[in-house]
Amino acid sequence: MSAAISEPGAEAAETSVAVKKPAGGGLGRYVLIRFLLIIPTIFILTTLVFFLMRITGDPITAALGGRLTKAQLAERVHAAGYDRPILVQYFEYLGNLLKGDFGTAVSDGQPVSSILLNYGAATVELVFYALIVAFILGIPLGMLAAYHRDKAPDAALRVLAILGYATPVFFAGMILKLIFGVFLPILPVAGRGTTETEYIMSGVVGPTHFYLIDALRIGNFSVMADVLAHAVLPAIALGVLTAGVFLRLVRTNLIGTLEQQYIDSGRSRGISEYRLVTKHAYRPALIPIITVMGMQIALMLAGAVLTETTFEWKGLGFKLAEYLTARDFVAVQGIVVFLAVIVAVTNFLVDVIAAFIDPRVRY
Repeated sequence: MSAAISEPGAEAAETSVAVKKPAGGGLGRYVLIRFLLIIPTIFILTTLVFFLMRITGDPITAALGGRLTKAQLAERVHAAGYDRPILVQYFEYLGNLLKGDFGTAVSDGQPVSSILLNYGAATVELVFYALIVAFILGIPLGMLAAYHRDKAPDAALRVLAILGYATPVFFAGMILKLIFGVFLPILPVAGRGTTETEYIMSGVVGPTHFYLIDALRIGNFSVMADVLAHAVLPAIALGVLTAGVFLRLVRTNLIGTLEQQYIDSGRSRGISEYRLVTKHAYRPALIPIITVMGMQIALMLAGAVLTETTFEWKGLGFKLAEYLTARDFVAVQGIVVFLAVIVAVTNFLVDVIAAFIDPRVRY
């Protein structure tokens, strides 16, 4: 009798193990496939950017065509190798990219890799601040809209969300500058810091180029306060766009979660609606935010071009606008490829996090 009872238990244990194995394998396969997809994604984007940049001709003629004679142009083009077949240049460019060489800017002679190092941190820092704004505004307001479903606060917040992600970033930036720089001059409206802060940052040994981190490293809290003050308006201008998306996502998914059976069971036990929203239903509603995070970061990087130009925030977007004006396609090509790599890697990390949180993502 006892043996007969123990055998089903053993079978159940084996079945449990057998059930768990595919889940782990599914996750492993999913992560590996998503990682391998980074390679063709970056390759395709790099190829498109390279050939699109060459539609108008070689980079030297595009940047210096009006300032040099034909003989000087021909000499410069030959020295840079731009008179060779386009496919030869393409494969050489790919080889240089594998070595971390993004070329040299034509207009100012700076290595593009140093431009990426010096200005890339500023853009990443701005996107980080904007994400914080998006979370602070989007998630609580989405929960509030779901709590007051189909009532006046819900309608007002939905309109606010639409305005948030429909308003152009540069327009939002100009409005913020007008309000807080002219009518209420309480926040700085340009740059990453004051002249004094920039001078202090230029003297930091082994800088990370993330001003907030460098200010913490040297223990200068006045510089840290100045850096954060300069980040407020550009972060709001860029973050409101994503906050509107988060608000709508949280509201929609929270309303769906509130219709689940376990929520009805909680109501039947007398748990208040507020507690159900804030303690039990909101966590499942946050999963879709994780899944769209990669796309939102890509949109933020695109919006950073206009934000940085509007607020003179000297990041990659600011430099990209400068190099586009100068028709410096070598620098433009390097910056765009670098941003594409960031987007691809970010999407991979977000997908992995989403797969850990929600097993349904793997299948």
